[in-house]
Amino acid sequence: MLSELSIRNLAVIEKVSVKFHDGFHVLTGETGAGKSILIDALSLVVGGRGASDMVRYGCDKAEIEAMFELPASHPVWYTLKTFGIQASPEEGLVIRRELSSQGKSISRVNGHIVTLSMLRETGECLVNIHGQHEHQSLLRTEKHLEWLDLYAGGAVAETLNAYRAVYRDYEKVRIQLKDLEDTSRQNMQMLDLFRFQIEEIASARLKAGEDEALAEEKQKLMYAVKRRDSASEAYALLHGNKGLDAISRAVSRVSDIREYDSVILEPLLEQLQSAFYQLEDAAFQLRDYRDSVESDPERLTYIEDRLDLIHSLKRKYGETIPDILSYLSGIKSEADKIENRDEHLARLQAEQSRLFAEAVVLGINLSEYRKEAADKLSGAIESELRQLQMERTTFHVQLQQSKDGESYKLHANGIDEAAFLIAPNPGEPLKPISKIASGGEMSRIMLALKTIFASIDEVPVLIFDEVDTGVSGRAAQAIAEKMSRLSSHCQVFSITHLPQVACMADHHYEIKKTIVSERTSTMVTELSSPTRIEELARMLGGVEVTEKTRHHAQEMLDLADRQKGA
Repeated sequence: MLSELSIRNLAVIEKVSVKFHDGFHVLTGETGAGKSILIDALSLVVGGRGASDMVRYGCDKAEIEAMFELPASHPVWYTLKTFGIQASPEEGLVIRRELSSQGKSISRVNGHIVTLSMLRETGECLVNIHGQHEHQSLLRTEKHLEWLDLYAGGAVAETLNAYRAVYRDYEKVRIQLKDLEDTSRQNMQMLDLFRFQIEEIASARLKAGEDEALAEEKQKLMYAVKRRDSASEAYALLHGNKGLDAISRAVSRVSDIREYDSVILEPLLEQLQSAFYQLEDAAFQLRDYRDSVESDPERLTYIEDRLDLIHSLKRKYGETIPDILSYLSGIKSEADKIENRDEHLARLQAEQSRLFAEAVVLGINLSEYRKEAADKLSGAIESELRQLQMERTTFHVQLQQSKDGESYKLHANGIDEAAFLIAPNPGEPLKPISKIASGGEMSRIMLALKTIFASIDEVPVLIFDEVDTGVSGRAAQAIAEKMSRLSSHCQVFSITHLPQVACMADHHYEIKKTIVSERTSTMVTELSSPTRIEELARMLGGVEVTEKTRHHAQEMLDLADRQKGA
């Protein structure tokens, strides 16, 4: 659960630190008091997009920090492990997001800096925010199939993964086939170019590393005379009177007197003898090196011409010889496709047919699993809607196959199209949600879906931002009771203007604006029994709070306690 939220310098919030609990929380306050800013703060914590204008005026940055307490079995720990973040369930999970006035953002999870995409992936395991705008997702039929697959679980997921693997191969072959068919007019021109390039590169007979070896050999040939002369001079110096001969005489002189002072002279004699042998060996190596150095102008000319050719090919076809050879392999393949176009067409058409048939079989199997899940989901949503004062509503998940004439039409998620249909009143035909549902019905349908999926997606924090807009009376009470029951599975937050919803909460927070030193700030206060009655009375009576509204507020709280106890 979310145990604590700390906010600094975000919009009109200067500094707020709030502790939360298990169960159902409501946040209430006057319009414009800043209730949605708390939701914005949580959205930033779980990877939502930030903007520089969210930083409080006159401040350098906004800071949001959230503390979560989660069991060791929660999937977020595995997600963090894949990111290389060491985290312990005993210590909790701390997420920190900083947003600068220049628009830059820094995110940390348990002190580790993470990217926004990593933060977003972590946040998807922690918080699910449902606002009024999410009603629009009910109108998008592509979301309906996604929800159905999520509800269906393992069998559909496994088959869908197998289908998508085949579908990816099918799409790849289909694109190759289309490209081969579409480029037929340009083929002959390209074939002439490819043949010229193949001949130019192939005739060069390039070898990997050849340019480096030739450059090294060129360097040696260019300085052959200098190398030979220097080696010869060095050899002459070693073999002259001041070289080996001088050292030989020194060895002889020390040898004559070593018996008179052997302690000192014996080591010196050994050093001189060792130096003589090493210099003698070096002199012989210099002589051999001198004799091996050859000047070959013809070979040098060949190397320079060869390097010019390689340089010319590099300018045209690649920065290195492996790049040029890779390019050669590619154009050979393209030329082969053009020269043997009919064979390639036949092969791709056969491959396309095979993959299409394989995808259709998997798609049909997928449809069968979805049909079973559709019936169960329809029944589950109808059951939830009965608890939300839509007792006589018929809900149906309609599945139909996409077809192109007599053949199935494939898409990334199979051969099915799903649509949510409802009939709010008995005797009326089923129609798409977009054509028949009111705003209040949309709210309740979405709440029913959230309730069903709460136990599937394992997200511990569920936030409803004024989803009760457009409902009142008994429907509002039903929504409140549903959110209260939902809070037994996860931590539920609701921003609301309805007293029917507020009285059902386990914890009530008031959002209020204050003006200090000509600056507006938002404060968040957890209400106790007396102050909660005052807030409920305000929600019931508006500006003027009377004893009757206070009495009514107390009565609503008593009824809510009895309802939750039942």
